[in-house]
Formats: sequence, C-alpha cells, structure tokens
Amino acid sequence: MRTMKLGSSSLEVPVVAVGCMRINSLEKKESEHFIQSALEEGANFFDHADIYGGGVCEEIFADAIHMNADIRENIILQSKCGIRKGMFDFSKEYILESVDGILKRLRTEYLDVLLLHRPDALVEPEEVAEAFDILETSGKVRHFGVSNQNPMQIKLLKKFVKQPLVANQLQLSITNATMISNGINVNMENESAINRDGSVLDYCRLNDITIQPWSPFQYGFFEGVFLGSEKFPELNQQIDEIAATYGVSSTTIAIAWLLRHPAHMQPVIGTMNIDRLKDCCKASDIQLTREEWYRIYRAAGNILP
Repeated sequence: MRTMKLGSSSLEVPVVAVGCMRINSLEKKESEHFIQSALEEGANFFDHADIYGGGVCEEIFADAIHMNADIRENIILQSKCGIRKGMFDFSKEYILESVDGILKRLRTEYLDVLLLHRPDALVEPEEVAEAFDILETSGKVRHFGVSNQNPMQIKLLKKFVKQPLVANQLQLSITNATMISNGINVNMENESAINRDGSVLDYCRLNDITIQPWSPFQYGFFEGVFLGSEKFPELNQQIDEIAATYGVSSTTIAIAWLLRHPAHMQPVIGTMNIDRLKDCCKASDIQLTREEWYRIYRAAGNILP
C-alpha cells in the first residue's frame, strides 16, 4: 500500500483508510478474517466513531484484532466524537468523556487521530482547545482534526486550538463532487457553480489538511451505490471500460478517481467484503490519466463550462 503524510503531521498513513462503521454486521470469525486481510494489504489505518453501533463496533474491532501492545504499535487508530442522540456536543466535558470511552472500548492508551464528528452549533472553541490540550498532554490523543466542517468553522477552531488540524472527513464521491464542480464552474450561472462549502477543497489544500472522503461509492445521502446502478448507465460504462484497460475492477477505478486528485486525499472505505477491500487497496497502484479522470467526471452528469 502506498503511503502519505496525514496533513501537516509526521504521521505516515496508507492512502486508503478502513472504515469500521459496519463491522458489527460480521460474525466473530468473519471480523477477524477481515481485519487480518486489511493488515495483509497494508491497510493498517482504521477509522472509528463513538456512535458506530453505539460503541459496539470499537469493542468488536479490539476483539477481532486481538489488541495488545505489540499489535497497537503497528496500526493507526482514528475515532470521532461529538454526535449524541438528538444533538451535537463539542463541550469540553463530553469530548473528554467520549475519548475515555473510546480508549476503553478499543483497549488502547491512545488514539493516533481524534476528529470532531459534525459541527456543533453551540460550540465554544475555547472549550475544545482546553479539551485538546488535556488530551495531548495526557498522551491520550496524538493528532486532531474535524469532520464535515467548512473553512470558517475550522478557522474559528484554529483561533483557539493550538494543535494542527490534520484531517477533514467529508462526503465525496464521483457522484457527490460539488466541492470539485464549484471550482470548475467559477463565474458560471449554473447549478454547479453554487459554492455550498466555502471552497473547502482549496482551503484544506492551502492549509495542509488531508481530506478523507467518506461514502466514496454512494450517491445522494446514503441513497445507494452508483456502481452497477441503472441510474448511472453512462458512468458505469466509462468506469467499466477504463477498468478493463487496467485489468482491475470498477471498485478499484472509483477509488483511483479520488486518489488521482492532487489534493492527496485518503478515502475511507466502509465495505466489510474482503474482495472489495482488496479491490479498493489496488487503487493505490493506479494512476489515472487526466483524460480518464475527466471522462469519468463528465459521465457522472457533470458538464464542463
């Protein structure tokens, strides 16, 4: 697996992250086999959140990998906090409480990365800064980031938070690419020109924040997977043709499309299927041409101005 630096940190990570939101759908032996297969592929970056399975997913992961000190030093663990039932919560007390719960469930003394999961309208950035300082000083968290935040929200945090924010996890796929499209359609009077996210893609590139695309195979908001969907015949035709050229699957090409972007993104894959996991990892070795990248982009219904 090809590796990259995570944001402005010195942390060397694989270019594909393994999302563990659905690990509770596997039986014990299946989860063990899945985790072992990921490690064999060099995919040792595992993404969690305290809400996945109500915390159960983190416990299942720790059991599946047979967590101990030696294993811990050879994997990279990221988790997220801030989503509660019916609300979001970035209070100092909740962040600290959440991290303690995460560490207990993962059976580890530290997280490599902690992300704030979804923007809290009532955030007090001074409180976040205090929580981050405590977590860093205690050794419980080594790096920090955000998820689903726009540039102004990140700037507000950075006014008080002294630690670099190394990642921003955002929904992005071939069919959910508005953050790319608004940069292509500058000064145009069309739907694609609408800037819905404050130029977050450019902001993250300028500030050395790694974008981690989530749901890289989904269209809409969890409406379904675009690969093989009758709703996207032209897109699937183009992806299949390019996949045949490289001798790989359409799954590989969908991830390779994200990796081809010069922002050096780290897609978070959520599959629990080992074959698809391996196909995603193969994207590390594929470098789409500029023409191929744009062929796929246009086939998804995106029009160049």
